[in-house]
Amino acid sequence: MEKTRTPLDIKGQIERITYSNEENGYTIAKMKVQGRTDLTTIVGTLFSITPGEVVRLSGYWDSHPKYGEQFKVVSCESLLPATVKGIEKYLGSGMIKGIGPVMAKRLVTRFEGETLNVIEHDIARLHEVSGIGEKRVDMIKTAWEEQKDIRDVMIFLQGQGVSPAYAVKIYRHYGKDSVHIVGENPYRLATDIFGIGFIIADRIAEKLGIPKDSLIRTEAGILYVLHQLSEEGHVYYPYEPLVKKCSEVLEVEEAKIPYAFEVIARDKKIIIEGQQDGAPLNPDHRAVYLAKFHVSELGIASRIKTLLAFPKQLKLINLDQAIEWVQKDLKIAFSPQQVAAVKTSVNSKVMVVTGGPGTGKTTIINAIIRIYHKMGQKTLLAAPTGRAAKRMTEATGHSAKTIHRLLEFSPGGGTFKKNETNPLEADLIVIDETSMVDTVLMYHFLKAVPVKSTLILVGDIDQLPSVGPGNVLKDIIDANCLPTVRLNEIFRQSRRSMIIVNAHRVNSGQIPLFAHDEEHLKDFYFFTVEEPEDALAKIVRLCKNDIPSKYHYDPVKDIQVLTPMHRGVVGVGNLNVELQKELNPGKEELVRGGKSLRSGDKVMQIRNNYDKDVYNGDIGMVLRIDQENQEVMIDYDGRCVAYEYADLDEIVLAYATSVHKSQGSEYPVVVIPVMTQHYMLLQRNLLYTGITRGKKLVVLVGTKKALAIAIKNNKPQERYTRLKDRLAGSPVL
Repeated sequence: MEKTRTPLDIKGQIERITYSNEENGYTIAKMKVQGRTDLTTIVGTLFSITPGEVVRLSGYWDSHPKYGEQFKVVSCESLLPATVKGIEKYLGSGMIKGIGPVMAKRLVTRFEGETLNVIEHDIARLHEVSGIGEKRVDMIKTAWEEQKDIRDVMIFLQGQGVSPAYAVKIYRHYGKDSVHIVGENPYRLATDIFGIGFIIADRIAEKLGIPKDSLIRTEAGILYVLHQLSEEGHVYYPYEPLVKKCSEVLEVEEAKIPYAFEVIARDKKIIIEGQQDGAPLNPDHRAVYLAKFHVSELGIASRIKTLLAFPKQLKLINLDQAIEWVQKDLKIAFSPQQVAAVKTSVNSKVMVVTGGPGTGKTTIINAIIRIYHKMGQKTLLAAPTGRAAKRMTEATGHSAKTIHRLLEFSPGGGTFKKNETNPLEADLIVIDETSMVDTVLMYHFLKAVPVKSTLILVGDIDQLPSVGPGNVLKDIIDANCLPTVRLNEIFRQSRRSMIIVNAHRVNSGQIPLFAHDEEHLKDFYFFTVEEPEDALAKIVRLCKNDIPSKYHYDPVKDIQVLTPMHRGVVGVGNLNVELQKELNPGKEELVRGGKSLRSGDKVMQIRNNYDKDVYNGDIGMVLRIDQENQEVMIDYDGRCVAYEYADLDEIVLAYATSVHKSQGSEYPVVVIPVMTQHYMLLQRNLLYTGITRGKKLVVLVGTKKALAIAIKNNKPQERYTRLKDRLAGSPVL
């Protein structure tokens, strides 16, 4: 029952944070209020409150039907803690980098109630405490100053509806200019800071009084819509539908959109294909590109044509003898398709090898590498992801790198060191999993390929296209501009694998084979489950008990759940919560934004971070959580990478992940829910991609109806790209 609606002030010390949502700042905490014996529950939008901190709150008392009496916070003012115990809790909370619970205890033991005053005014005295050297003092000093500045920024940003986590990111990017920059043009946040998109920037702009139909908002909105469309895979978007879409998203009259197009086209942020500088906008020119995608698409077509035009630099050899030699060396007999592939690799400057699992793509790569090495040619191997590169190394015995590492990405300058003026040094370059390479990365790669080199692109075009915009491998094949060898014969040893057999059945539109006798089907199973809740329970049971006990696989390291959707009972989000609960009920835990991160968790990086040399889709394990230094240490295949707390929005749990994110990876065991609730995303190439991620065991959980829907649906979403036409020489206007 509500006691009073009259706003009143209470003062006290924060004891613990029960819940905090970093997206909107909503917080539930327990507070020791002066004059009250029991701890008080406080709820509301609170910015970065810390256990041990003393605050003055304005708000009103309310009664929750389940949780009882609460104080609903309207505003919060931070006061420094006054008691020794409060100071220790405050400093030990991890608020100040360099001070954890142990160091906080040492500090208050030495300085007692003067601890905060010493840090503020006489920080050199910290040397009096054992374990504090010059480096630690500098770290604490920097963190203390930052914390004060961040507080000022947060007070301003909280008034604009910005969460504490984003406030920290804004401060780290703009520093003391944060308030000025955000006040002047909040839409800069959408392009400058990861995690703050147009929606959040627009909310801030509204609070600052920027009109909905203002030019600054319309310009930012157009770029936002184009970025959203690029995340759906589009390299460009047709002009008239784009105007309509922008009008709907921004809730601005269509008539006001074209002028904003003109302005950002003049600023070279977008390219409207065919429009001349200074010429009025002509609606007939339909292709609207974000500038970098236009440059990249043109560049891919140009570089491929340049490579093809340069004569092959390879001494004449007897091909038949070379093929006979390499077959003996590998102790195998080639199929006619494989012979054709090897011959084409010697005769052509650029070629494509495509085919599904078990069709011998790796054998071809091995044979070609051996022949080129025999002729004294230098080779380079690469793949889009770390896991794909590692697999390529294991399969060929030759070192393979990620494309980013091959091109020597320079985090400081944000560029690749290898380019047209500083090309790679190789006679033969082989790229595996090329279907995963998007338009921008392919452009940067091709710029670094020497004109004298032979280039071989290997991939499976029946898999899902790249996560980034474009459909590069398919466009290259469809343009019919390069010799392409299609491998479609499953080799005898691969026919023993029901994973490979069923992957090809799915790809050709047939229902997989399911044996009634499990002994005859040791690597591919289907469990019929009708309801999502039952499917969730079955998946958890399979991962925790059934598969580990029967096949002796590690439930965290070896088993990967792949799902079409992010939301829902068997979506990525909920599966991760339930699997973490069952597979890693660890003690060392960090709760941020309502999400729990624990030592031993399997996690995935969700954006390219060139500074850390960790890329979108890389999977690692949380080694430890360092509260004193506010860092989480994550192991990526033996390499330990440190994340500051503010960077943890780049990390998500990865017990379950989307099929899209699994591209380029292989796992010993794959478990895939196939439910009719996923109707919109049930596609043949998605199911095929998921199945082909499994090396030893694939388990489908769901309904035969959903399986049939997926196999029948062979119409992937169209991606707007003009690469095929540019390569084929067709007019694109």
